Amino acid sequence: MSMAEETHRSRLGRGLASLIGDVGSDNEPAQQHHARGQRRVPIEFLKANPRNPRRHFSDVELGELAGSIRERGIIQPIVVRTVRGASDSFEIIAGERRWRAAQRAGLHEVPIIVHEASDAEALELAIIENVQRTDLNALEEAMGYQALTDEYKYSQDEVGKIVGKSRSHVANTLRLLKLPEAVKAYINVGKLTAGHARALIGLPDPEAVAHEIVARDLNVRAVEQIAQERAAAAGKAKKKRERAAKDVDTLAVEKRLSDALGLAVTIDARGEGGTVQIKYSDLDQLDEVIRRLEQG
Repeated sequence: MSMAEETHRSRLGRGLASLIGDVGSDNEPAQQHHARGQRRVPIEFLKANPRNPRRHFSDVELGELAGSIRERGIIQPIVVRTVRGASDSFEIIAGERRWRAAQRAGLHEVPIIVHEASDAEALELAIIENVQRTDLNALEEAMGYQALTDEYKYSQDEVGKIVGKSRSHVANTLRLLKLPEAVKAYINVGKLTAGHARALIGLPDPEAVAHEIVARDLNVRAVEQIAQERAAAAGKAKKKRERAAKDVDTLAVEKRLSDALGLAVTIDARGEGGTVQIKYSDLDQLDEVIRRLEQG
C-alpha cells in the first residue's frame, strides 16, 4: 500500500465526521453542512446501498425516529454518491436509517450531501458510520470487514485503522463468521451479544451452548465459564481416547521408559515408525536426558 493510500484511508473516519458531523444520534445537529453543498431532493431519488453492512433495522427504532422526523424534520443530511448515467438518482453512503424513517414519516424531500466515492470508499464509509454509531450487530460488522479483506484486499491492520479498532478486535470479529447458522440467527435477532458469540468460538457444540444461553438468559461471564469447563472436558476425553487406542505393548514400553528416565514418556506409533516424546519441566531434567542418551 502506498503512502498516499495509507493517508487517504486513515482520514476516512475524520472525513465522514466532517460530512455528517460528530457521530451521535441520527437526528443530532451537524455542523458546516451548507458550506459543503447540502441540498434537498425528492426522497424517491435515493436508493439503498446494496453493500451497506447493516442488514437489520428495528421496527421500533424506525418508528421512534420517524416520530422525531415528523416533529423536527431531518436535521442531519444523508450522505450519498451519484449513480453513473443518472442525473436524478443517488446511492446512500451513510444515513439509510434516516431515509427509511423519513419514508415512514411521509416526507417528500430529504437533505443530502453528495460525496463522490469509489465502491471501496463507499463501503469503508458505511462501515465507519455504523461502527461508530454501534448500529451494527456483531455479524454485520464481521461481514463488512470480510468484504474489505476479500474484495479489496485490505489487511486486518488496515481495516482496524479505518474503523478505529485494534487488529485483534477485527480478527476476533471475523471469527464469528465460522459459527453455525443457528447461532448466527440468535445474534441477528439480538438474543446473543458479541460477547456471548466470542465465548462460543472453538467449542465442540456451540449450537447447544447457544440454546442454553437463550433458555437460561445467561450472562457472558457464565458462558465463558461453561466454555472453559467444556474445553477442559473435551481435552480430557481426547487424551483418554488416545490412550485407549494404544495397544498393550506400546503402553508397556511407555511405562518402562518413564520409569527409567523418571519423566513422562509418550509413544505415538504409526505403522513401523512413530515418535517418542519426553516431557521435562526444567533445564536440569533436559540435561539429564541428554547425558543418558550420549552415554548410550
